[in-house]
Amino acid sequence: MDFFEAVKARRSVRTYTDKAVPEEVIQKALDAALLAPNSSNMQTWGFYWVKSAEKKEALVKACLSQSAARTAQELVVIVAEPSLWRRNQKEMLRTLNENAGPKFALDYYGKLIPFLYGFQFLAPLKWLMFNGMGIFRPMARRPWSPRDNAEVSIKSAALASENFMLAISAQGFATCPMEGFDEVRVKRILKLKRSSRVVMVVSVGEANAEKGIWGPQLRFHREWFVHEV
Repeated sequence: MDFFEAVKARRSVRTYTDKAVPEEVIQKALDAALLAPNSSNMQTWGFYWVKSAEKKEALVKACLSQSAARTAQELVVIVAEPSLWRRNQKEMLRTLNENAGPKFALDYYGKLIPFLYGFQFLAPLKWLMFNGMGIFRPMARRPWSPRDNAEVSIKSAALASENFMLAISAQGFATCPMEGFDEVRVKRILKLKRSSRVVMVVSVGEANAEKGIWGPQLRFHREWFVHEV
């Protein structure tokens, strides 16, 4: 499917048919998700394809038993994993060293990333430093706190979620990104870390032609949102 066709075809489907989704469809979509842009290439995300019948049943309940979850053939939970920066920063450095990476990249991953994402006990000092320097010149003022780290990770995971859904759409199936869920229960089902954040649960299946989509796609006036400055 053409990219713009896939974008237009993607709708939030609330009810699915009983048609199974081939495994390769999900695998291709997960591969596409892993290619999404993300902050500093730290890849602080996780994709949990729930295949266990027991866990799937529990996840449907955690998603408030809404029809988009209840009738789905597959459920994928997309998670922001801020704590993964430590492992992935080391992997970036190893890869750069093996491939004779440029000095600026080695300094960035070897010095700046640990300072930005680590040393959380220095959060107030980092806030003062970034905002003080920002008085005199343009300055990236975040991340300086655990909350900022989580926000950065959530943004990256959201970008990956869109890649995943468009890849499903391009293969002729449908999705629904759900935010209506009990995050505490979802984290318990998946045995996630305390610092993990569940960004969304995405259901996958073939759209029910009669009940799957509630109505025509509604978007407000373009000029409300698109600004040329």
